[in-house]
Amino acid sequence: MVYPKHWKQLAKSIKEKSGWRCQKCDRSLPPDKNPQRRTHLQVHHWNRNPSDNRLENLIALCPKLCRIHVVETLM
Repeated sequence: MVYPKHWKQLAKSIKEKSGWRCQKCDRSLPPDKNPQRRTHLQVHHWNRNPSDNRLENLIALCPKLCRIHVVETLM
């Protein structure tokens, strides 16, 4: 998958727009200073196309069941 050069900034803006909350379960996942920790908010593409970075195609999700549920739903 090829993400744009500005992906980190774009993903951060989506997380900030969501108030650092999962857009499915509303769980709060503020920025984590420990990069080894796996319970951080993630940004995913609704249509699974990493080159389609329209804001309406991006969603902030917690890494547990919400991400799994959304990804499986899209398959």
